[in-house]
Amino acid sequence: MGVRTGEPIGLQLAQTTKVVRRAFDEALTQAGGSLPIWLVMVALKNHHHGTQRDLAEVMEIEGPTLTHHLNRMERAGLLMRTRDPQNRRVHQVTLTAAGEALFEQLLGAVTAFDRRLRRGLGKTDLDTLGAVLDQLRLNVSG
Repeated sequence: MGVRTGEPIGLQLAQTTKVVRRAFDEALTQAGGSLPIWLVMVALKNHHHGTQRDLAEVMEIEGPTLTHHLNRMERAGLLMRTRDPQNRRVHQVTLTAAGEALFEQLLGAVTAFDRRLRRGLGKTDLDTLGAVLDQLRLNVSG
């Protein structure tokens, strides 16, 4: 199925995004997590500095939204927040052993979901998809 003639690309992309995001969140939920938990964990794994301010910037969310997610994850024993000794207003965020274990569990679900998304797509399809998505981002960023 290609681009439907006459239907705006943005609408098709928004509808597809909604369906894929819902399915991805369901896969994460079945694995014991959620999309916000996964996004926090990935940000922590990819950016070792782990201050709340840095995490909010990397995740492109507002501080209060991040704080809400971190509070829930901290209560669940998935992460720790400690004050920076050089600046008591700054909190360092690190995954606990339970958080690391959940990350590995969710990584398995993410990998399986990615295989599901790639089903029926060859290398050329994936290269084209990547190029089209890159171009769409360029088209709306300027």
